[in-house]
Amino acid sequence: MEEVGLYIGMFLVSLFVLLKSSDFFIDSAEKIGLSLGISPFIIGVTIVAFGTSLPELATSVASVLANDSEIVIGNVVGSNITNIALVLGLIAVIGKQIELEYNVWHIDMPFLWGSAFLLWLVLQDGVFAFHEALLFLVGIVLFLAYSFKADKADESERPTVAPLTYLILIGGGIGVWLGAEYTIVAVKELSLKAGISSELIAQTVIAFGTSLPEIVVSIAAVRKGVAGMAIGNVLGSNIFNTYIVMAIPSFFGKLEIPPIMMTTSIPIMIMVTILFGIITNNRKITRWEGFLLLMFYAFFIMDNVNRVI
Repeated sequence: MEEVGLYIGMFLVSLFVLLKSSDFFIDSAEKIGLSLGISPFIIGVTIVAFGTSLPELATSVASVLANDSEIVIGNVVGSNITNIALVLGLIAVIGKQIELEYNVWHIDMPFLWGSAFLLWLVLQDGVFAFHEALLFLVGIVLFLAYSFKADKADESERPTVAPLTYLILIGGGIGVWLGAEYTIVAVKELSLKAGISSELIAQTVIAFGTSLPEIVVSIAAVRKGVAGMAIGNVLGSNIFNTYIVMAIPSFFGKLEIPPIMMTTSIPIMIMVTILFGIITNNRKITRWEGFLLLMFYAFFIMDNVNRVI
């Protein structure tokens, strides 16, 4: 009982660190991005998305080193579903109606769909090979190169930032990462003590834990009036998850791909990814569409629970 109390305390403290760090990170990222002539949407797609994807990457590398590599694909797919169905659903419900100042169909949505379809294709044989990991790294380089090239602000609109802002960005990013990492540890330990299976933990608890930065940062962005950054964060995080979080851990050891991922989880991921594109086609996301996405997340959770009961 005393150990349970310790993990509950760890969860509360790490969650607080995560919340405060995300505020610092978003403020400094926006200032630096604008000073470089980058729009809030592209800031979300690149700088913020990479920062909030660090927990997925760190957790995946650690799982490979601990000989639990099947967690990698569960983490990637589960996080991608969570980012769209839960994170996007929540910010749409909270924001009531989100107007997109940037047409995501210019390049970002095709890249997101492409990453999802490519993941499905390369895993058809149940193996994630070395040359496929290299291909994924090429994919993320192309995405970043086009994103920065395609969306530049006017030179006259660039504010100047103090060196302290860069330090705040780094400190905020570290805080987000550490807060998420210790939140995951606490939630995982509490779940194990409750008798929840490792398969369920991999796709739900760990995926939710590593998506906490996306949830917190995106909600903070909506409340600060920069909804474009929130949408860009979801888009960018999923692309980073698929390309980076699958590729880099594979260099540390062979990745195990459970068959259930191909028959159930990845198809669900592709469905919500396509739905994301359809919803944003008119450059706005309504509260009702947010509720629809939350229904998909509820189904995903219930499907995982039923699968292991």
